[in-house]
Amino acid sequence: MNKLNSKKTEQYTFQLSDKVTRERVTFKNRYGITLVGDLYIPKNIGNTKFSALVLSGPFGAVKEQSSGLYANELASRGFVTLAIDPSFTGESGGEPRNVASVDINTEDVSAAVDFIVLQKNVDSNKIGAIGICGWGGVTLNATAVDKRIKAVVTSTMYDMSRVMSRGYYDKITKEERTDILEKLSQQRTIDAKNGNPAYQPAYNELSGDEQPQFLIDYHDYYMTPRGYHPRAVNSGNAWTVTTPLSFMNFPLMTYIKEISPRPILFIHGENAHSLYFSKAAYEEAEEPKELMIIPNAVHVDLYDKLDIIPFDKIVNFFDDNLK
Repeated sequence: MNKLNSKKTEQYTFQLSDKVTRERVTFKNRYGITLVGDLYIPKNIGNTKFSALVLSGPFGAVKEQSSGLYANELASRGFVTLAIDPSFTGESGGEPRNVASVDINTEDVSAAVDFIVLQKNVDSNKIGAIGICGWGGVTLNATAVDKRIKAVVTSTMYDMSRVMSRGYYDKITKEERTDILEKLSQQRTIDAKNGNPAYQPAYNELSGDEQPQFLIDYHDYYMTPRGYHPRAVNSGNAWTVTTPLSFMNFPLMTYIKEISPRPILFIHGENAHSLYFSKAAYEEAEEPKELMIIPNAVHVDLYDKLDIIPFDKIVNFFDDNLK
């Protein structure tokens, strides 16, 4: 585990709180991939042992965006927090670039726990996790298997295995799924011949055609000064064409019931196109659980709008459950 040069000039989409310090750190996951994260520590910490939170997401984002914003705010409220770049993305290692994996990315969350429990000012028995957007489902999967995580929050959650394997609102037919898998299988042959993977079209570069509102919302976050970051997949870069393969038959919610008796807090916007993911996960999970719906909010409002993200609720949730 190493500390990186904290003086390196970086582009963040939020202002660092004057109540915290931020350190860039590296550590390896169980597969030997080097992960890079930002560790946020309350100032004047002394010898106090703090509760700690590991954070990741959204899917296709980097630590300088939403997960860092959450980590910064929660550190200012008394937690040690760690926002990470998942394997193959951002500053973290792994080749090829911009590919996702159900298993490896679940491992990334636990690797972040490995790192944070060793920090001298962290109480290793008081570890929580937050997953935003697509990393909400991944973080639930990690929490089910990693009993060190004592409480978990998802914000504006996507179940990436569900949306990739079934499409939005589960509209993909068996025939369409078969066709998708056939094309992905043939793409593997093409990639093998070329010696490198093909990539999907650039994300969130809207064409002149009429677009669904949620795609316009994504563009307004990822492709404007509000949330743009050059390393983010979603900021005009792209996933590999074959990225969906590992999500097609590895459902992330298979063991969500095994999170109990540890508590889950689902947070979602009332007007988010993705609300059905949190509702379904909430119904599947066992107690204790809570679904908090934010009035009038759309999906990306919970990425960065400090007046909408219910930080008081999140703080109280972890204070109550990390004991």
